[in-house]
Amino acid sequence: MDINYELYKVFYHVAITLSFSEASKQLFISQSAVSQSIKVLEKKLNQTLFIRSTKRVQLTPEGEILLKHIEPAMNLIKKGENQLLEANTLNGGQLRIGASDTICRYYLIPHLNQFHKMYPNVHIKVMNQTSIECAKLLDNGQVDFIITNFPNSALSNSLNTRIINEFCDVFVAHKDYFPLQSKKVSLRELQTYPILMLDRKSTTSEFLHHMFQKYQLDLVPEIELSSNDLLIDLARIGLGIAFVPDFCIPDNDKDLFVVKLDEKLPGRQMVVAFNENLPISQAAKQFMDML
Repeated sequence: MDINYELYKVFYHVAITLSFSEASKQLFISQSAVSQSIKVLEKKLNQTLFIRSTKRVQLTPEGEILLKHIEPAMNLIKKGENQLLEANTLNGGQLRIGASDTICRYYLIPHLNQFHKMYPNVHIKVMNQTSIECAKLLDNGQVDFIITNFPNSALSNSLNTRIINEFCDVFVAHKDYFPLQSKKVSLRELQTYPILMLDRKSTTSEFLHHMFQKYQLDLVPEIELSSNDLLIDLARIGLGIAFVPDFCIPDNDKDLFVVKLDEKLPGRQMVVAFNENLPISQAAKQFMDML
């Protein structure tokens, strides 16, 4: 049934005030316009919704049934409007972020803490995936933006990226199991040692495989995991030499050391990526500016 929303809006105000004049004041329209709208609605529904008398207005049983359905709908619309207004003032709304385990732990948490203290009414949702999977979340519109390591093969050209941090990847080993502290090691020589690294779904894995291919070497890792922290733990018990971002290595670690390489590995970046063709909430803009 094709009925204009404005007719239901007029009905709602008359029904809750039981007054045509009061409804006209709330809607900022004339009383005759209110009366005409109710007549049109009754005609379309083929039902009498109000009993009119000189002294008062009453809902008919049919009017009461309609009000039970219209009132929740009107409240939902009002709630949605308020949430949008609050989101624009950072007094509400939602912030949706995609980021990997490592970025969450070593980079994102202090920023989340600061933002939450500044805007406690903004609901923060963090979706935790690898950097490559995060790019898919962004493409599907499931997050407002992602924080990812770069280069990232899954990032499309339509996305806007801003560099927010720079870092280097390093090989770390335990001094008691791999006595290599006093020498430089080539990537070819590293092939003879058990290498611990992130799995193929990560940008770090993409990067290291690309570096080995650049020097025409095959990379066959001993262990592939989804956590840099676990890789460091395994390196600490001597299971191999772990390849991790430098910002993951604990300060003043007495057992682990960074293996010196003959080849210089290029640095990488951490970027915030978003789709500039889609609307961005005030909360997302503010958080990205903080980064």
